[in-house]
Amino acid sequence: MNLIETYNLTKYYGDLCAVDHLTLSVNNEIFALLGPNGSGKTTTVLMLTTLLGPSEGRAEVCGFDILKEGEQVRKSLSYVPQDMAVDIKLTGRENVRFFADLYGVPDAGNRVDEVLAVMELTDRADDLIRTYSGGMRRRLELAQALVHEPKVLFLDEPTIGLDVAARKKIWEHIQTLRKKGMTIFVTTHYMDEADQFCDRVGIISKGRIAALGAPKELKARLMKDVITAKVEGTFVPPELEGIVYLGSNNDEVSFTAENGQEALPALADALGKSGGVVRSMSLREPTLDDVFIQAVGQQEESHGFDYNKFRIMLRRRK
Repeated sequence: MNLIETYNLTKYYGDLCAVDHLTLSVNNEIFALLGPNGSGKTTTVLMLTTLLGPSEGRAEVCGFDILKEGEQVRKSLSYVPQDMAVDIKLTGRENVRFFADLYGVPDAGNRVDEVLAVMELTDRADDLIRTYSGGMRRRLELAQALVHEPKVLFLDEPTIGLDVAARKKIWEHIQTLRKKGMTIFVTTHYMDEADQFCDRVGIISKGRIAALGAPKELKARLMKDVITAKVEGTFVPPELEGIVYLGSNNDEVSFTAENGQEALPALADALGKSGGVVRSMSLREPTLDDVFIQAVGQQEESHGFDYNKFRIMLRRRK
């Protein structure tokens, strides 16, 4: 049994289809859902955590139906949203104990000590949260989420706003949880983190999965070399044999080629003839960013879902 299963899961906001017949299976892995703003990531997570009802389709978490067995679903998971609040007037221990009592955790005092130790917060457990760094607060949020020993952990942008050292520490803890058998479902904008730490990724575009697989497999589907160029002015993707246009990001355009060394001068010439001014060109191996750009293309951001409207509800739920 997969711990997360969706079957044509769909959500409409009026005429806008935020999640479009999503069918997905996740089990005993670190799975990352990637996508531009408005692509359906948060809506998907809100439905899986029972905070939002689907318009069509269904889903199961730990074998429980998200609509028919919502209470069992919530007991089986934890959700750490991007803006999860901690009470800065309380200590770290008091914050975690609140969640332990909320879930009715037996022997709560010892369990609180255990999760604080796992998150390396024992020495600061009795300090007020206002004295914690951003990375420490994020680890405290993980301790809160883990206190009732969930089978599935949902993390929305777990390292956003943190420095490099704090990001690394958070991912060390996430990997440890994975090794202990927990299923981790992550949304993130950091492609390097998804590439390095996640077993599989799904790239969602306009509510549909545009690419799915292990990062290594997805990168291997692109041709061997990637050529990037910074172009000013007019840009028309040239049609050259053996060269495929991937997409653009601001003034940088990307292509793949079977033989990058041979393709580089031909591509530079074609770009110059199209009327643009080529400022620089480089040759490298494919990255997950290239897969992402190819999968989602150029998109306008959707404004159909306002996450702020759910913040109070999210904080009350967890």
